[in-house]
Parts: sequence; structure tokens; C-alpha cells
Amino acid sequence: MTLNRDAWVAIALVLIAGGLMVASFDIREPDYGQLSPAAWPRVILGAVLLLGAIYLVQSLREGPRAAAQAAPEGLMAFISHWRNVLWVFALFLIYLLALPFVGMLIGAMVFVFLLLTVLGGIGRTPIHLAIALVSVGGMWALFTYGLGVLLPSGSLTGI
Repeated sequence: MTLNRDAWVAIALVLIAGGLMVASFDIREPDYGQLSPAAWPRVILGAVLLLGAIYLVQSLREGPRAAAQAAPEGLMAFISHWRNVLWVFALFLIYLLALPFVGMLIGAMVFVFLLLTVLGGIGRTPIHLAIALVSVGGMWALFTYGLGVLLPSGSLTGI
């Protein structure tokens, strides 16, 4: 049986997540607190394991594919072919560099908005703005008020 690239990636994902799940049982249990320090890693790894298994089943159903498309020739063809990936990395780098100055709340909202606008087109700007405000604002409120975690504030904004 010949496996396609997706099947190999899914197998690696399941093995790595499974190994990390096994390693999570070595996390020390403190005598205080109600929630084990290993609880959240196990929840996340469980989700990754489930999604990896689904990915593996789907890729095995598909079977081997025809030969992959030839790689683009030349710098401009390469940039054109990988445009979206390059945008994601560039915007994330800018977000990381701006984080100490604008803080997590404003920086993440701008990052999500710009990423959605660049990848999804400028025609849906109000939807992108709403998604950025609700998702990042909700996550910030959950961490700040629900979990009591102090997220990075910016030196320029104080937020």
C-alpha cells in the first residue's frame, strides 16, 4: 500500500501528539489547587489526536495521488505561488515585533483584522473587524477576568 504525503503527515502528527500525551502523565501534581497542571495540555493534545486521526482516515481513503505539481520556477513565480503563506509569516512577525509597544489586546485585534483582510479580500472589511473584535476581545476577557491571567500590555498604550 502506497501512502500519500497527507497520510505520512497525519501519522507523524498522531505519533507526536500521542508521545506528548504520554509525557503529560509525568507532569508533577502539586498539593494545592483544584485543577491539575496537566489538564489543559491533555485537553489540547486530545483534540489534536482526534483531528489527526480524522486527517489520517481521510488521507487513507483518498489513496495515492498523481505526481505533485512542478515547483514554480523563478523568484516571482515562487512568491506568487506561496503568497498567502508569506503574508501570514510577515504579518505574524510584525505582530511579534509590535507586541511590546501596543500590547496583546490591540496588537492581536490588528493582526487578526489585517490577516483576514489580506487573505479574505477587502470587500468584507466590516465582517473582518467584527470577527477581530469579538474573538480577540472575548479571549482577552476570558484570560483577564475568568482566569486572572495578566496578558502583555503595551508600553505605548498601557492596554
